[in-house]
Amino acid sequence: MGEYTKVRDGLYLRFDFSHLEWIPCGFHLLSLRVHARCANLLRIFARLYGAAAKGFRLFMKAIIPAAGLGTRFLPGTKCTPKEMLPVLDKPVIQYVVEEALDPEEVDGVIIVTSPGKPELLSYFQPDRSLENLLRERGKAEYADAVANAGNMPVDFRYQYEPKGLGHAIRSAADAVAGENFLVLLGDYVVPNRDICNKMLSVSAEHGGASVIAVAACAPDEVSRYGVIAGDRVGSLEGCEDVGDAEPGAVWRIGGLVEKPAPEAAPSNLYIVGRYLLSPLVMDLLADQQAGKGGEIQLTDAMARSLDREAMYAVVIDPLSGYDTGTPSGWMATNALMAATDPRFADAFWDAIDERGGLTR
Repeated sequence: MGEYTKVRDGLYLRFDFSHLEWIPCGFHLLSLRVHARCANLLRIFARLYGAAAKGFRLFMKAIIPAAGLGTRFLPGTKCTPKEMLPVLDKPVIQYVVEEALDPEEVDGVIIVTSPGKPELLSYFQPDRSLENLLRERGKAEYADAVANAGNMPVDFRYQYEPKGLGHAIRSAADAVAGENFLVLLGDYVVPNRDICNKMLSVSAEHGGASVIAVAACAPDEVSRYGVIAGDRVGSLEGCEDVGDAEPGAVWRIGGLVEKPAPEAAPSNLYIVGRYLLSPLVMDLLADQQAGKGGEIQLTDAMARSLDREAMYAVVIDPLSGYDTGTPSGWMATNALMAATDPRFADAFWDAIDERGGLTR
């Protein structure tokens, strides 16, 4: 029996052949590239010796596509990437990275960006001079925040041509190394960071299958979304009594339908931008033909995978996340989060009251 466990000061392997032995693997001292190669060797070892089938835990990567132009925010995004726009005191992309790293199964994030966004790379790199300056001025809290962002396990891949979400995901294929991987759309903020863990739980119950997050919309709104077809097959723990379209319900997906007419929709459950996908989906993206809009669509590869393996969906609360992909959505996210964050709420409402309050 073996276990691959993440701890603060390194990674450890435990083998149980005749007795227990802990063997330290100081990946924290190595570069990300060497780390990835060592992890690949461990995966190969697990497969060769059957350790994966005996409880050998393998880490996975999370992919965040962030290569878009941010057209809807122009001219504001002419010099500042949309993903770097602030929500309270952090850029949008940092919330998504923190969410991706929350599950213990995830050991790194791959941001897929375009060459014209060097600000993303700069943000996730250490800046010792700024940290030291802040500490010298007695601003240790700000220095710690800068250090935290600069020390996150984030790597980058480039999408050199805007060929769609599926093409962006495929650009990170080398980092996935034939394992399951998460995809988190970079303009959707989930403060509670609970969606990925729910998907991982459902996947574990179904042999490591792909799982996506869905939410219910009004029946007359289905033509705005991609929705799932399928059947309810279970629920998250503690949600056994919820309805088929209520948070906690689990479905086996039978098909994916893009923007159906309300009368033809197989359900009112739409994909919300969180995916846990199998290596097969990544493989299928390699030869995926352009679809709607002349782009390589992730959902097309997911639909092709249904003929070869099972895929599941877990229903989430549609209010569990904030869509920052439009100016109005970004502004609403800032207002809603400021109104409830204890660090900012009093000052926020004081500022509103100074202007005579809010009216519609």
